[in-house]
Amino acid sequence: MVVGDISTGTDLLVVGAGPGGYVAAIRAAQQGVDTTLVEADAYGGTCLNEGCIPSKAYITAADTAHGAANAEAMGVHADPAVDMARTRAWKDEVVDTLTGGVEKLCKANGVNLVEGRAEFASERKVRVAHQGEGQGSESVEFEHALIATGSRPVAAPFDFDGEHVLSSTGALALDAVPDRLLVVGAGYIGMELSTTFAKLGADVTVVELLDSALPAYEDDVSRVVRKRAEALGVEFRFGEAAESWQETPTGLRVVTADEDGEETEHAADLILQAVGRDPVTDTMNLEALGLETDEDGFIPTDDQCRTALDHVFAVGDVAGEPMLAHKASAEGEVAADVVAGEPAACDYQAIPAAVFTDPEIATVGMTADEATEAGFEPVVGQMPMNASGRALTLDDPEGFVRVVADGETEFVLGAQIVAPEASELVAEFALAIEMGAQLEDVASTVHTHPTLAEASMEAVMNARGEAVHTLNR
Repeated sequence: MVVGDISTGTDLLVVGAGPGGYVAAIRAAQQGVDTTLVEADAYGGTCLNEGCIPSKAYITAADTAHGAANAEAMGVHADPAVDMARTRAWKDEVVDTLTGGVEKLCKANGVNLVEGRAEFASERKVRVAHQGEGQGSESVEFEHALIATGSRPVAAPFDFDGEHVLSSTGALALDAVPDRLLVVGAGYIGMELSTTFAKLGADVTVVELLDSALPAYEDDVSRVVRKRAEALGVEFRFGEAAESWQETPTGLRVVTADEDGEETEHAADLILQAVGRDPVTDTMNLEALGLETDEDGFIPTDDQCRTALDHVFAVGDVAGEPMLAHKASAEGEVAADVVAGEPAACDYQAIPAAVFTDPEIATVGMTADEATEAGFEPVVGQMPMNASGRALTLDDPEGFVRVVADGETEFVLGAQIVAPEASELVAEFALAIEMGAQLEDVASTVHTHPTLAEASMEAVMNARGEAVHTLNR
């Protein structure tokens, strides 16, 4: 790129190359839309570089080591050692492969790639400051813009310092396992990483202001995960807020307080703060564009991902909950189709969510209570994993598969799964909801034996009073 200021034009300008942005850019380019994608950091966004993929790599390493060390019942005896520096290097290799793949896919589909930080100059123009000294800037005029700038970890109650107080990003770049880890927050990020580091040998304490882990999920679902975490040695401090910390000669002293103000001191070597994420809307000069955010900092959109400005779209974390990479990609596809002149709209009823704890959690659609509130008379079917032959042969028989359907029509309305490979099992129910399948459709589909997926079939049969391998409800 030449030094100085140059000017170009494009039909669609995409800001942010995460799972929402790059998917939108490729989809639009495939339909003949002249598309420019601007990215300030690495292709793939938080998910690929600092979130979904790195965390799953660490989870896999932890599960492998922990499984080998706890397989005596199978006749396997091992005492594995984890080389975290090598684990990190392997994780980085995986990330590099995928980020390189994203860049190649964009280029192969004819997307114009611009590296730099974008700031809007007007409703139809953006200025991109190229990274590096003397690299200059570029002005891009556009017919349509799509904002996909993602989110960042919330710096609360403490500021991140990269040494003592880490975000999930920092935790996924460690070369050594801390002896004592204090995790602030028992949501999905806090629970995934607390379980992972406990398996890697850390003494883990989780501080949560609310009275349960994974409060976004039903109690019987989250309880299975909490009990497994406790069996790994994770200590939970519910109803407490992290108040302060200070460095001591032997590590860190963290002070928490309950609702009555009673304080407790905790010793730690590192603090992992995982209390949520905020949308990134403060880097683009939205004022020049004429867009406002809502009270939570999100950019409001309609079901076509269109903002208050007809020619501007927003997708992914920046556009609101749920903050899921696959939701961002789905929205990106919709927005690209709309820009290309195709009819499209978002349908959120069949978007699954997964938590990669031990065991995993995955949900889609409605719970039984939500179905009742929506005016349905739901029927519920459930299959315990301790009745699954495959779960037993995996030595992982905790949890269940539950399905919710309309009692009158038998249309599948939702599913809640806490089980090994729940993140894979949920796809069948997402498909069922999306296509308007009934319980009979799933029940009459022959499932491979012996597999975990049979539990989905059995749960559906249970809802119909036809279960064979568990008592009918």
